[in-house]
Amino acid sequence: MFTRRLLAEPSASDAVATKLQQFDYADIRLLEGPMLEQFKQNHALFLALSDDALLKPFRQRAGLPAPGEDMGGWYSWSKDFDPPRNMTGYIPGHTFGQYLSGLARAYAATGDLQTREKIHRLVEGFGQTITSKFYDGYPLPAYTFDKTNCGLIDAHQFAGDPAALKVLGQATDAVLPHLPAKALSRQEMEALPHPNIAYTWDETYTLPENFFLAYKRSGNPRYRQLAKRFLQDDTYFDPLAEGKNVLPGLHAYSHVNALSSASQAYLVLNSEKHLRAARNGFDFVRTTQSFATGGWGPDESFRVPGSGDLGASLTKTHASFETPCGAYGHFKIARYLMRVTGDSRHGDSMERVLYNTILGAKPLRPDGTSFYYADYNNDGSKVYYEQKWPCCSGTFPQITADYGISSYFRSTDGVYINLFVPSRVQWLQGTTRCSLEQRTQYPNSPEITFRFQTERPETFGLYFRVPVWAGNNTSIAINGKRVAMPFKAGSFAVLHREWKDGDRIEYTVEMPYGLESIDPQHPNTVALLRGPLTLFAIDSPEGKFTRSELLGAEQHGRDYTVRREQHPVLFRPYAEIQDEKYRLYHELAV
Repeated sequence: MFTRRLLAEPSASDAVATKLQQFDYADIRLLEGPMLEQFKQNHALFLALSDDALLKPFRQRAGLPAPGEDMGGWYSWSKDFDPPRNMTGYIPGHTFGQYLSGLARAYAATGDLQTREKIHRLVEGFGQTITSKFYDGYPLPAYTFDKTNCGLIDAHQFAGDPAALKVLGQATDAVLPHLPAKALSRQEMEALPHPNIAYTWDETYTLPENFFLAYKRSGNPRYRQLAKRFLQDDTYFDPLAEGKNVLPGLHAYSHVNALSSASQAYLVLNSEKHLRAARNGFDFVRTTQSFATGGWGPDESFRVPGSGDLGASLTKTHASFETPCGAYGHFKIARYLMRVTGDSRHGDSMERVLYNTILGAKPLRPDGTSFYYADYNNDGSKVYYEQKWPCCSGTFPQITADYGISSYFRSTDGVYINLFVPSRVQWLQGTTRCSLEQRTQYPNSPEITFRFQTERPETFGLYFRVPVWAGNNTSIAINGKRVAMPFKAGSFAVLHREWKDGDRIEYTVEMPYGLESIDPQHPNTVALLRGPLTLFAIDSPEGKFTRSELLGAEQHGRDYTVRREQHPVLFRPYAEIQDEKYRLYHELAV
């Protein structure tokens, strides 16, 4: 059965054609599994939140009646704000746009009319509050407006809201007097007069992505010009495009997020420089900044390659990776680069972050209690963040709504299968309606089964990502008969043939064990991996492991046992850990 489409058509086109195209949210349906469970939890929570509470900080600043309770934490106005000692009242209303965006994407994926009605109420209510006075004395105007922009263009694009673009124009008029002439680095912000340290943290350099999207969805050249105005070429994109690694010392999440602005600059302006910047920057993140989980940015800061700082962080901090925000930014730039290049490494990167970070995040609570940092300390644990409604409460519903569109891509000659998650994708192959259903317990099991449905036989390619870690016994069978074909790890394997209704494909990805060191300066500090999974030792006593002990791990359901001389040690994937103490990295006995 094909889902209705109520998506607004873009009013301006990309200047370049990409190798792969993204499916619409309505084309992909998650089936029962952990991704669907997370998506449903977040969708239900934000659907149930009070409209009055969400709109209250905007109504208060506009001098309008403001019924409803304060949401508290970062979201509500407070005289107690005293950074960095007290972050209550930090950036009132900052995540409103992200909550609106998450709801709009959820509506696009589900067609739930109650969600659409809420989106329209929130857009109308927010439009009545817009005033430039909202930003008087406000520490992060660009940061909050960028999220407002995202929510409004998503409400227009995915929920068909007729007022969203008009409201966006008014919101843009309101914030512009409070923005600088160009994107400012944090060092440039620090050089300006400011009441306190929070005023140095604004993120003007993330604005272009959503300004470019606003241009494409509205056709209004104003947004294109604003996007170009805030491209941080001088201190960020220009050196990245030249291959210079300027990441060390920068705020981690926001500068990964800014790489998506470079990607949009390539798509809209056909700027090869910005594509080089995006590719080089993301390569630096993956190769010089990442833990074995795919997470990065301990204490929200990129480290100097060759310094051993990643290894040192295992004993110095419990704030190892800003999980929902970091995963959201990581998935975005990986999707952009996969569309442009078709490079399966970006899918490998998404997969690692999915299973080892965001799927293990504690669920968001209705009072705004949120999971923020993944902890890779040698004495690690999962804990909630001390402040309610932080930034990660906004990106969490966005990334879970994006699970479907991250799983499949289209090309002129077929469909690319990127993530192995229980799901169903549907599309038109020429004029023929086609559907591919994926069933799997991956990565707890290496088998993935696909069933094809079509109105009539069609010839095209199905491209299966072969992970970079895949073993030599990776195989594929069609209708029970194994297909003799080469599998090159770190690429896509293609089956190009005539597909018929009821065809069944069985894809088995061999998942070997492996060890990965924390950084070159600590070569014997290693994490244990099984395929895409990073395994954590539970309540592990002090002591070293041999390579053979770790690589001889035995799977028992979703748990693993490593037998060493003293006693066996229990290991678990991150998503299976609850309140136990755990350890990610271990010392090798050499």
